[in-house]
Amino acid sequence: MSLVEVLRGRVEEFEARQKELEAAVSDPNEVGKPGYPGMLRELGSLQKVLGPWQEYTSLADEIDEAKEFLDGGDPDMKELAEGELPDLEARFAVVEQDILDRVLEDDPDADKPALIEIRAGAGGDEASLFARDLVNIYSRYATERGWQNEIMDVSESEMGGFKEIVLKFTGDDAFRTMRYESGGHRVQRVPATETQGRIHTSAATVAVMPEVEALDFELDPEELEITAMRSSGPGGQHVNKTSSAIRVIHLPTGMQVKCQEDKSQLRNKAKALDLLRAKLYEIERMKREAARSELRRTQVGTGDRSQRVRTYNWPQNRVTDHRIGASFSLEKILEGQLDPIFDALQASDREAKLAAL
Repeated sequence: MSLVEVLRGRVEEFEARQKELEAAVSDPNEVGKPGYPGMLRELGSLQKVLGPWQEYTSLADEIDEAKEFLDGGDPDMKELAEGELPDLEARFAVVEQDILDRVLEDDPDADKPALIEIRAGAGGDEASLFARDLVNIYSRYATERGWQNEIMDVSESEMGGFKEIVLKFTGDDAFRTMRYESGGHRVQRVPATETQGRIHTSAATVAVMPEVEALDFELDPEELEITAMRSSGPGGQHVNKTSSAIRVIHLPTGMQVKCQEDKSQLRNKAKALDLLRAKLYEIERMKREAARSELRRTQVGTGDRSQRVRTYNWPQNRVTDHRIGASFSLEKILEGQLDPIFDALQASDREAKLAAL
């Protein structure tokens, strides 16, 4: 059985689901119901699969036809096929990678916006400065991708770095792409405060979570303790002048989040609830991941923040991704050129999924 035939079986399931959803959203009785926006989002996700699939199967048919002409007796058609086949196969290879990633996707949250939580780890001030470097890298990449970038919460260090910061990226494939960043990041360099030129090792952890809407994960108000407080942190005209910062504690788990980025208490409360919802949902996601097959555990980007992901070596101008054993230019990574890393990680994921078919 060819790969096209294997994938066709999966796509048929998507096509059946698309028809089911189209019938549901066209029903006037469904408009305005709590699940209606979710159905619209799912339809959009399905179209990202079924659109490229049509091009994929069309190219496969054209390649088969060209190969038949190569084996045929008509010299003119053979010459025409020889000229067209390389271009067809090149286009097919590109479309095939995209369709494989879409058809083999096993994460229902892949098309959601991404919340990126970056925390300074071991290394003191140098770790917080490294966390700032990661923020700059990700922000530059988001700009290149045309994603909207929003700061959800931030805690700055005295040296100008970040003890902790939460970013929100909204745009096509934001979570699908950024989920590969979850885990431990390590830096090796001479800190600005080092007087003897010794290389220090510092670390930061990154957790990437999908944004979760209230309809997808409901918070029980009776389980929340919400407190308004004065903003805190170095600098800023607004800091410590009004009680606009919001802290929310989830009583059953003790988990708490804080937001003080906005001058509006209401907007800070909304952001804090969004962040808490994402964190609680992530706990459930991790439980699902743990229960998955060995296939999932052999793939990269499982979201485990204890996993060592990458080392950024300043003296050697090199970034090494330990999951795939590949190194990249530090200079380019600092400019936000992350696509070579993401392409390699996606290729590794793709191979693991194909091996399990």
